[in-house]
Amino acid sequence: MIVAADIDEQTEPGERPEPYLARIVAAKRKAVHARAGERSFAALLVADTSVTLGDEILGKPRDAEEAESMLERLAGREHRVLTRYSLSLPDGSLVVERTVSSSVWIRSASGDELRRYARSGEGLDKAGAYAVQGLGAFLVERIAGSYANVVGLPSCELVVDLRDAGLLGPFP
Repeated sequence: MIVAADIDEQTEPGERPEPYLARIVAAKRKAVHARAGERSFAALLVADTSVTLGDEILGKPRDAEEAESMLERLAGREHRVLTRYSLSLPDGSLVVERTVSSSVWIRSASGDELRRYARSGEGLDKAGAYAVQGLGAFLVERIAGSYANVVGLPSCELVVDLRDAGLLGPFP
């Protein structure tokens, strides 16, 4: 079952990416536990992903122009994709929380390439304005770390944590 967390995800002044993610995931966990109520579940997974350039968090672009601007800033540079997730039990007790970091290098690209990609609309609902699993792959020169993390959820780490917590039967 999927339960949405209705929380304010705005950064606080001077907030760095790791503390931001820790705060947001904790707030989502609390909100979702409250909304889950009497529903039956074995564990609750809450996650959030941020694209960071230095200490700046790049959110989802508002429009194609902002997407193009973000892509221009990322082109020819390394940035990080951080995903924080938490697993908790129905009683609210925390089983595990983890932040996974992957480094991504976007190749140098012409302004025309970036503009055309931004106008494709693919990256408008993605932090950092690109989707590595889609057309945006043409921009990704290299990844160090978890590819699944860059897509959105670090499945390798999550499976290990589920297994170690006894929340996953024999796998695969």
